[in-house]
Amino acid sequence: MYLLPFLLPLLAISCESGVEHTAPAINERDSVALMISYGVNTLISDSGIMKYRIVTEEWEINQNRNPSRWIFRNGLFLEEFDKSFHVEAFLQADTAYYYDTKRLWELRGRVSVRTKNGMYFTSEELFWDQNLHELYSDKYSRLITPTRELEGTHFRSDERLTHYTITNTKGSFVKGKNGIGNSEADTILSAPDTAKAKIRMPANPKAKIQDTPTITNKR
Repeated sequence: MYLLPFLLPLLAISCESGVEHTAPAINERDSVALMISYGVNTLISDSGIMKYRIVTEEWEINQNRNPSRWIFRNGLFLEEFDKSFHVEAFLQADTAYYYDTKRLWELRGRVSVRTKNGMYFTSEELFWDQNLHELYSDKYSRLITPTRELEGTHFRSDERLTHYTITNTKGSFVKGKNGIGNSEADTILSAPDTAKAKIRMPANPKAKIQDTPTITNKR
């Protein structure tokens, strides 16, 4: 009789069904990239026209980040073509992000840009707004033209580097024999800086370009 008061609570607990404690399901798309591709050398179209060539060691497309973006952690080399498939410009950087919904490039590290007109730009940071067709940077930047060099901490330009402003600047003009710019003396090497070993450029520029990069899906 004396055990009955103690047994009743135990019997009541044993008769209850077990409660399962669960957490919300984790969607595998919450944090996983849509695509990760390695050793990429491919062409990219813009508005139906073949416009760019991308060479990179690793290319991640992640639409689950806000905003969605392409990520090039180990360097990027990008060529831009005109409608006749002639190279208009090239750029490269140690790290790059492309925010596809904003059409905005963010370039970091050793950033360099070269145009067919002989304009050469270097900085540690550069943004390229494809909607506004503008380049800008708030880091120390250096712009070399066939006739002069300019340096400053605030840079803004059209994407062809034909109309630009640099504030907090210092610069120098390079003069030829007749007191004007000497195009031969001012020639800038047009080949990209391949000192960063992680970006492997094709040895033969006429080699077949990989139209579809190898795709690795993380799950």
